[in-house]
Amino acid sequence: IKCFMSRHTVRETLSMVFQRMSVEAGVIKCKAAVLWEQKQPFSIEEIEVAPPKTKEVRIKILATGICRTDDHVIKGTMVSKFPVIVGHEATGIVESIGEGVTTVKPGDKVIPLFLPQCRECNACRNPDGNLCIRSDITGRGVLADGTTRFTCKGKPVHHFMNTSTFTEYTVVDESSVAKIDDAAPPEKVCLIGCGFSTGYGAAVKTGKVKPGSTCVVFGLGGVGLSVIMGCKSAGASRIIGIDLNKDKFEKAMAVGATECISPNDSTKPISEVLSEMTGNNVGYTFEVIGHLETMIDALASCHMNYGTSVVVGAPPSAKMLTYDPMLLFTGRTWKGCVFGGLKSRDDVPKLVTEFLAKKFDLDQLITHVLPFKKISEGFELLNSGQSIRTVLMF
Repeated sequence: IKCFMSRHTVRETLSMVFQRMSVEAGVIKCKAAVLWEQKQPFSIEEIEVAPPKTKEVRIKILATGICRTDDHVIKGTMVSKFPVIVGHEATGIVESIGEGVTTVKPGDKVIPLFLPQCRECNACRNPDGNLCIRSDITGRGVLADGTTRFTCKGKPVHHFMNTSTFTEYTVVDESSVAKIDDAAPPEKVCLIGCGFSTGYGAAVKTGKVKPGSTCVVFGLGGVGLSVIMGCKSAGASRIIGIDLNKDKFEKAMAVGATECISPNDSTKPISEVLSEMTGNNVGYTFEVIGHLETMIDALASCHMNYGTSVVVGAPPSAKMLTYDPMLLFTGRTWKGCVFGGLKSRDDVPKLVTEFLAKKFDLDQLITHVLPFKKISEGFELLNSGQSIRTVLMF
């Protein structure tokens, strides 16, 4: 039948089916990757996903990326309650909606948002803010009403960062979902849900890189490469990538770096090396690793008077940083950002549209595509350094 239906008709039919399901929404049984305890492997389980409550959306996940943040939960370097379903970088289809939802409808293609945008709190209303009060960065593991929609073997299972995408179906608050163009390929634009936007936004929104400037990026993983893409888009004339692993240099050059260096190639501090390379003219530095030492190195490496350094990599929990205040006294600007400083519900659909217009290429960041059941293999690729981004397909 589909062969004789136009694409528009197929979309309308699917929308009608999902809308009917929304009215009749009940508990859904599906497969999910559950973490029962810290430092334990994923367990593929059958779970029950309750229907969405008021102002909630239930989503059928199509594709989800594996991010280092998910691994932090496994290793215990990020706070979370257990059992939990992690995953926070995905694309899906709205399956059903709760009462009062107005911004999406069943059948819409969407990206779940680990950083909500309620549009009511101070951060959302301020043009320079984006850290919505509804963000769950402290590991509460529940939705806005204080409860979970996941059950496994009779036990409640916690949510992760408002999203939980390592499951065939998830439930999120309406403030944590963005409708995107139906033509967007799910296995690619899922990266806009976290990794790409975090790096790209750090350059164009938080750092506000100016045309003709010199930028330095510390850490050439997926987010670091996205920072390079953002610097290039902003018109930087020189982009220097820094990493201990020289195997990453080729990919960095492919996405826009003009040169790459390893700190191990010189006995001098990296800030001195960069000053000599650039004639003391580094306008912007980005730390995309999450190490305290490299945060200080990045700050010291930008121009002492007009340089800007942006902390992009998530710092380790419960650690304090010590630095020489003279680094700031001379005029440097030191900034941090979550999700690249972007307003999630406003900016994610725009980035998807820009991707479809070929403003940037996400293929450069995706090294592996695996079926969902091979999630453990995806994390092995991450931890062995063989992947930039692995995408799991449902």
